[in-house]
Amino acid sequence: MKHSIKITLLLILMFFTAQLIGLYVANAYLPEQKVEIDLSTNTTEVIDVYDIPYGFNPPQGISPQISVFSILAGVIIAVLLVFLIMRLKADIVLKIWFFAVVTIGIALALNSFLAPLAPMQKAAILAVIIALPLAYIKIFKRNIIVHNLTELLIYPGIASVFIPILTIPSVIGLLILISIYDIYAVWHAGFMQKMAKYQIEKLKIFSGFFIPYMAPKDYALMQKLKNKKSQKKLKVSVAILGGGDVVFPIILAGVVLRIWGFFPALIISIFATIALSILLYYSEKGKFYPAMPFISAGCFVGLAIAYLIA
Repeated sequence: MKHSIKITLLLILMFFTAQLIGLYVANAYLPEQKVEIDLSTNTTEVIDVYDIPYGFNPPQGISPQISVFSILAGVIIAVLLVFLIMRLKADIVLKIWFFAVVTIGIALALNSFLAPLAPMQKAAILAVIIALPLAYIKIFKRNIIVHNLTELLIYPGIASVFIPILTIPSVIGLLILISIYDIYAVWHAGFMQKMAKYQIEKLKIFSGFFIPYMAPKDYALMQKLKNKKSQKKLKVSVAILGGGDVVFPIILAGVVLRIWGFFPALIISIFATIALSILLYYSEKGKFYPAMPFISAGCFVGLAIAYLIA
């Protein structure tokens, strides 16, 4: 096991909590079905009407296949932009970019909780008012608690934008492509490790769950040296899980929720969590693993079971 049982369980708990929040947010943004009547042809058409704030309602007429390649292209472009900014050492540009994405993700998630309690426009405004300081603390004032708490909201919020434009077959294709990309990025090119290291060491942020911890002997030594001047360096380990590993299972579960209902979607979340748990249990210290192939496999097992009960 790469991390201690306590840290591993905490990572799994945060992942599953994010999945559950994702289901709530996806359910809150389910479309309302309306009937349109064309008087000229005397025909009716049932259309889905979404109420996602900040202009994120899905465009009409876009095919799921185009959506998949658009998302995949967006991921590749984002990675290339990050590497370009890294080479230019334009850290502030990257921080502003992260700040904007984090604010939008948090606001979209919070709005789903606030919408039943306040008028639509007021809820959307209040969500942004709450999201802005949280995003500021997360990006510009390093705080581990705020970082991980906001991670629980960011990915459900981001997923809510993509859920309406995808179908179950298109998400399956997306997960396969993302898994292949993850294998290449981690085990062959190695640039995912470079990106993570740059974010943590240079930007002092990380797009994913981030749990620093010390081995018991190092923690005991730190306590012993607490009130003494010492140059001794203590080792701090880090347990991380990338944001993509969290958001893509939420997208699949959200699409299943939209088409088949809550319990089939919950099965996706449960099996994605089981797959992550197996990976964390068998992972070895000092080695990096692409999580998406394992999580996707869990999603597909869950999807098969969900199909049988849907």
